[in-house]
Amino acid sequence: MASSSNSILFTSFFIVLCCDNVSANGCYQSIISFGDSISDTGNRQQLGTMYPDIGFDCAPPCSHDGRCSNGRLIVDFLAESLGLPLITSYMNGKGNDGLVAGTNYAVSGASTLDSSFLKAGWSGNDVINASLGVQLAWFKQSLPSMCGNTSDCRDYIGRSLIILGPFGSNDYNHMLTGGKVIDEVKPYVRLVVDVIISAVNELIEMGAKTIIVPGNFPWGCFPSVLTMYASDGDEYDPTTSCLIKFNEFVEYHNTMLQTKLNQTRELSPNATIIYADNYKATMQIYLSPDEYGFTNSELLKACYGGGGPFNFNLSIKCGDPSMTMCDEPDTHVSWDGIHFTEATYKLVAKNLFQGPYTRPEFYSLCPMPSAPQMEVGLSSSM
Repeated sequence: MASSSNSILFTSFFIVLCCDNVSANGCYQSIISFGDSISDTGNRQQLGTMYPDIGFDCAPPCSHDGRCSNGRLIVDFLAESLGLPLITSYMNGKGNDGLVAGTNYAVSGASTLDSSFLKAGWSGNDVINASLGVQLAWFKQSLPSMCGNTSDCRDYIGRSLIILGPFGSNDYNHMLTGGKVIDEVKPYVRLVVDVIISAVNELIEMGAKTIIVPGNFPWGCFPSVLTMYASDGDEYDPTTSCLIKFNEFVEYHNTMLQTKLNQTRELSPNATIIYADNYKATMQIYLSPDEYGFTNSELLKACYGGGGPFNFNLSIKCGDPSMTMCDEPDTHVSWDGIHFTEATYKLVAKNLFQGPYTRPEFYSLCPMPSAPQMEVGLSSSM
């Protein structure tokens, strides 16, 4: 962790909520989060300790407190904005009353589809058994410790803000590294999206009133993708230098997800289903880096990495002496070539929850009297 991050204090921004499914003090009672490394706040790290054979794919110094970044994630910024504590990761909080304030079931490397399906088709033993279905099962198992009986749990879920994802990137990555090309992966998008929608419906049946479903990020701008999948025949965006075919694939996934969410809204009018457009919220940074405080020359390079044009080398693991750390992580978009820096997550969170990149817009559902700036840096609780 660069010392510059530790020297900057964090000032929370607060959102005043006025929805009919919030608690008496005007805030959501808790956050319940599912997902992969974009949201994991310690589950994979704990699983790697309990079961060393599965490891931790974002080990120190790539990670901070079990997070695949140099600091907080989007879910952390959201919790702080709502005046809630950083939510406890499920593996670190089982049996702990603190889970009542929120629980994070996200696991780095988690897939949408069942791990046995992916193992059989493409990935051998590389898929961790922490799919969306497994995370939902953990949620159901832990409910009694959070809310007691069925009626109380239904009320608890209804007063919680549920974040479902993003999901899909690990499924597609397993297929791509297993030998498929983009056009061969496309037919599986519908299957992935259907599993996400099934989870949305299941949560609504359990009493969920507000669910945020994020789309995927612009992979074509990731140092890992630019390193692993570039070839002479690939087309690059003239404005961003990102790989066009990967960004188009992500947009294909995101469009299908939005279409299915629109259908779900019609069938469940009493639930608020919010689409979080991670793609557009992040693309603003690549389109106007100077405006957001990022360095153009470092825009597509990882802060911490194993060398090469984008400072990414898949064969070199975290902690290897040959890996280099940038001096100023806050000027880099990418942390390790796969995940973002805290500075990026802060800006994406602001674009989503104070800006126009959620549908319906989050701030219009939960109005803010003002929109003070979030400052980058580690809070004392981290």
